[in-house]
Amino acid sequence: MNQVKKSRNNWDTSKSLIEHLWPAGHTNLKVRVVLAMSCLLIAKVINVYVPFLYKAAVDSLSVNPAIALPIGIIVSYGLARIAQQTFGELRDFIFVKVAQHAQRTVALSTFSHLHNLSLAFHLDRQTGGLSRVIERGIRAMQTVLSFMLFNIIPTLLEIILVTVILYNKFGWKYATITFVTVSLYVYFTFAITNWRTQFRKSMNERDTEANTKAIDSLLNYETVKYFVNEEHEYKRYDISLAQYQKEAVKNQSSLSLLNIGQGFIIGICVVAIMGMAADGVLKGVLTIGDFVLVNTLLLQLFIPLGFLGFVYREVNQGLVDMEKMFELLSVNAEVKDVPNAKILHTPDWSVEFNHVNFHYAADREILKDVSFKIPAGQTFAVVGPSGSGKSTLARLLFRFYDATNGSICIGNENVKNVTQKSLRQAIGIVPQDTVLFNDSIGYNIRYGRPDATKEEVIQAARLAQIHDFIESLPKKYETSVGERGLKLSGGEKQRVAIARTILKNPQILLFDEATSALDSHTEKEIQASLQQVSKNRTTLVIAHRLSTIVDADQILVLKAGTIVEQGTHNELLAKDGEYAVMWRKQQQAKEYEAKLSEVLSD
Repeated sequence: MNQVKKSRNNWDTSKSLIEHLWPAGHTNLKVRVVLAMSCLLIAKVINVYVPFLYKAAVDSLSVNPAIALPIGIIVSYGLARIAQQTFGELRDFIFVKVAQHAQRTVALSTFSHLHNLSLAFHLDRQTGGLSRVIERGIRAMQTVLSFMLFNIIPTLLEIILVTVILYNKFGWKYATITFVTVSLYVYFTFAITNWRTQFRKSMNERDTEANTKAIDSLLNYETVKYFVNEEHEYKRYDISLAQYQKEAVKNQSSLSLLNIGQGFIIGICVVAIMGMAADGVLKGVLTIGDFVLVNTLLLQLFIPLGFLGFVYREVNQGLVDMEKMFELLSVNAEVKDVPNAKILHTPDWSVEFNHVNFHYAADREILKDVSFKIPAGQTFAVVGPSGSGKSTLARLLFRFYDATNGSICIGNENVKNVTQKSLRQAIGIVPQDTVLFNDSIGYNIRYGRPDATKEEVIQAARLAQIHDFIESLPKKYETSVGERGLKLSGGEKQRVAIARTILKNPQILLFDEATSALDSHTEKEIQASLQQVSKNRTTLVIAHRLSTIVDADQILVLKAGTIVEQGTHNELLAKDGEYAVMWRKQQQAKEYEAKLSEVLSD
């Protein structure tokens, strides 16, 4: 199932950013933007006026320095410099809250959107690469925000002001050379920077690839050790790093080319204009102060102009970094609540699949006309070979996917007509592979209901028969479980999963091969806990070991996406069909394991 993505460019990314810069419903932040811009304009006006004070001081000293020291001009010059710095810092102080708010809202929007995307997206994702895309995008935000608002527009304004001053004060030749130089500089900068974008994008791709491989390898640390493949992992990672290095060299080389070209353009302009000014002084048309004024104006022009090149590069690179992050926000969620979706509330907690068909890809149908109904309070089990579609039933019930055809109802409510949140609140699951958060045991149990009290957490642990084990640990409920719960055994993780499901207190339970990966002794203990939890609850058990579901009210045999048999354990054995064959095979395997165990013990 393909996710629909909008094609994005720098303008699309900029518009998305501006929405966060001028946030709806946040008048205080808008006021801050206006105040910050006001401080910026005041600082720019002072900055352009400062060279005139400098000129006045030079002319005063050059005429007859012995008469009087131009104290007033010098003091005014100093105060102007202080005011310029003060308004610049005040601008940053006022704007920082706007920038941080924008970063926070974009990060939260991206995180929230990722959780709202369908399971299909997350099955295809690479966690390491995804985290790096978000990290780079958030990091680029403040840079782009500050530069777009406080550098690009103000620098263009300063260029115009200086050009006008040169024209009015010194004539059209000065203004023309300045205008041509600035135009050539901007064109050269933008053209080369746009050309360099390909190297930045390629660097990002290689960086994402390297990060993905590193995180994937570390997450599978044990597997790497099992197969003694450390050297293989080092080589895979180094290949990505070498590719990144190659692109980084191209990026830096092109940057050097850009800097040299910019310096050459500025150098020619400075030589031309300062030569004209020097000639004017020698002819008596200009004063020494005028010569200094021209030099100072050029410095004040080319410093921000040089910074404009840097700013454009940074903004362009920042937009590239942010592009992928905003692309995530344009990925459509395949499973959505319908308009005016209802809260699931029903006196009848039965579950019914009615002529359900489903496929992940059009050429591979998983479920074919599946129909069954679990009466409220009863336990139904689903068995069948791998790939028959058992786990797909669970995903459809949770609405991780929508059925291609047919309907799934809880009571009289079609799950498509209720909110996903209320639907999932009504269902509790104990999966085959219990993945825990890298936090404490208490946190992982409380995850079933984050607002639960400590006493409720302990009660849930008692019912799951794990409280005594937790109490035997030095840190008790504060014991860390490690990443993905690797510090706990399979049985301990399953009990934690049962405890948090008990704490959730759902009306419907789903056990997805919850004991298939456990040894026989642990399986019996966990099975006893599951039976206690599922009393008087509507329960769907997806089972691998048939011995765990002999007491189910009904057993469904699924094969190639179709229910081929249905009945109680004894009824299915009497039919001597698919179920009976599976039962005999498992019993034979069990007897073989028992005999092998006796031989090994002798």
